[in-house]
Amino acid sequence: MNRRDFIKLAAISGIGLSIPRSFDSFIAPAEAAEKIDLAVAHGVSPSKITRAAINAMGGMKKFVSKGDIVVVKPNIAWDRTPEQAGDTNPEVVGVVVQMCYEAGAKKVKVFDRPVNDPRRCYVQSGIADAAKAAGADVSYVDERKFKEMNIKGEALKSWPLYTEVFEADKVINIPIAKHHSLAKLTMSMKNWMGVMGGSRRTIHQRLDESLVDLSMAIKPALTVLDAVRILTANGPQGGSLSDVKKMDTVIVGVDQVAVDSFGATLFGMKGSDLDYVKIADKMGLGRMDIAKLKVKRMNI
Repeated sequence: MNRRDFIKLAAISGIGLSIPRSFDSFIAPAEAAEKIDLAVAHGVSPSKITRAAINAMGGMKKFVSKGDIVVVKPNIAWDRTPEQAGDTNPEVVGVVVQMCYEAGAKKVKVFDRPVNDPRRCYVQSGIADAAKAAGADVSYVDERKFKEMNIKGEALKSWPLYTEVFEADKVINIPIAKHHSLAKLTMSMKNWMGVMGGSRRTIHQRLDESLVDLSMAIKPALTVLDAVRILTANGPQGGSLSDVKKMDTVIVGVDQVAVDSFGATLFGMKGSDLDYVKIADKMGLGRMDIAKLKVKRMNI
């Protein structure tokens, strides 16, 4: 039984999921010369800084292999334009899809489960057009593809999750950095709520623990945090341009805890100010202390 069939069976039968994080077989010797934990690129072109940050991490071929089916998971939750910073920047999504194909991906799928009307969210965000232009298979979520999965978490014992995430060879998470009224900030770990079925609002009772449980179950090959524009207040939906701050920044890493911890600094906070980051660090999901990480910063 191959890896994809096993994970599909696990989703349907309810057995626990554990996707090992190992990229050693994808690292070419030339790419492994400089090992960094996070790449942070700053510049006026969202596509150029995204490409530069991914290349600094070793290039997309380090994470995507020839023939892979890749899920690219942006935030498309809200009926908002890119200028309102409610959803992931479409240029960032587009270049990630393009780089996946350049690395040899067979197919790249882009989807999310929005809060607002999906048809409006996909169009208003600009993500559907950008992803399609890069060759992605853009779809609305199919409710029949949510399957109850045994998460075995602290707060979430099981939950219906979108099977296409687990059937893919690789998953790339592309959240946007923004304010959140309950979690304080929403970035990579909270972006997984977009692959949850059922009534997601019920996890707000134990939101931080639930986010960690989800992030333990879904292991992305790469996380690309969009901070081209950040939403500083009235998140996660936003709406007012006065709440938006232009940062022209993209943060890329494998460790989603480290990405979120660094992302917090864009808001004048620390990773330890976010309960879900602290819990994830304690659980061994990733590293919160960015002072101990090798971070490569670039101006493009």
